[in-house]
Amino acid sequence: MKWEDNVRKVVPYVAGEQPNKANMIKLNTNECPYPPAPGVRKLAEEMDYDKLRLYPDTDSTMLVKELADYYGVKPAQVFVGVGSDDVLATAFVTFFDSGKPILFPDITYSFYDVWADLYRIPYIKCPLKDDWHLDVELFKQPNGGVIFPNPNAPTGLFEDLSVVEEILEANRDVVVIVDEAYVDFGGESCLPLLEKYDNLLVVQTFSKSRSMAGLRIGFCIGSEKMIKYLNDVKFSINSYTMNMPSQVMAVEAVRDDAYFKSVTAKIIATRERVKKEMIELGFTFPDSRTNFIFASHKSVPAKEIFEALREQDIYVRFWNKERINNSLRITIGTDEEMDTMLDFLRTFLKDR
Repeated sequence: MKWEDNVRKVVPYVAGEQPNKANMIKLNTNECPYPPAPGVRKLAEEMDYDKLRLYPDTDSTMLVKELADYYGVKPAQVFVGVGSDDVLATAFVTFFDSGKPILFPDITYSFYDVWADLYRIPYIKCPLKDDWHLDVELFKQPNGGVIFPNPNAPTGLFEDLSVVEEILEANRDVVVIVDEAYVDFGGESCLPLLEKYDNLLVVQTFSKSRSMAGLRIGFCIGSEKMIKYLNDVKFSINSYTMNMPSQVMAVEAVRDDAYFKSVTAKIIATRERVKKEMIELGFTFPDSRTNFIFASHKSVPAKEIFEALREQDIYVRFWNKERINNSLRITIGTDEEMDTMLDFLRTFLKDR
């Protein structure tokens, strides 16, 4: 027997391209175009690097307390991890162990099926309706758990909380995970539903609206019992998951609520302006409540536009996959970046 016969083989998640060019416009990974809160920069400049020789707080106590205070829950209801991907992967291992298939949309965050394959969790992809919204009835079939983003990615659509509650009501015997990575850009968090549903887990991230993708900070909020189970699994893998700089800088980011809200408001304003201009250029798209637009052109294939933009060092996201192979996911950058993209598109699409 060759050693490769005992290897766990999976098809990995493919992240957005990470080019590194001086004058590029990077609109393909949904990063925030603005820096973190000023207090985060101050901490970075004044950090006592000697403390890096010490292990970080295994419980991330300061950050957990800050998040609990901000969201009005108990510290025992908060779990933090190295980005929401770490939080979600830990949740898959912890809660999806029944042997029954879990449910998630067919067009959604493409890490879900990767984790399911990695951890040998059976799953069923529930097709979105023609208008890209969830088909709630498909989430009422027997299952071992449910997960979906709200707003969804890459469509950008937000589901009303009545839809979320209908899914929760139909799945009281399994864990339902709502991935709210983009909720700060115009959605409404389902956190209030925690009072009624102890099987709900709400996941968020610092990577988008708090401008801290490089520090990898994610968290989730759920019942105390649910968080205890997550910590049991976490401490069975690695006690020191979140480094010290991430913990202290995340606390500062949460405290500066005014800056956080000003950044999200700026991105929302740019998004709404760009929507109008893209419609004039012949694009159609779902009504995004995120920091990106999922756009298709009336006559020019998405791949052709993607390649033309790339030649100009303007990077957007394109998937050559069924149902979405004629759409581009375009992150909202600064006004100047979006204007450069729009100016190029006006020239490129002229007379087409």
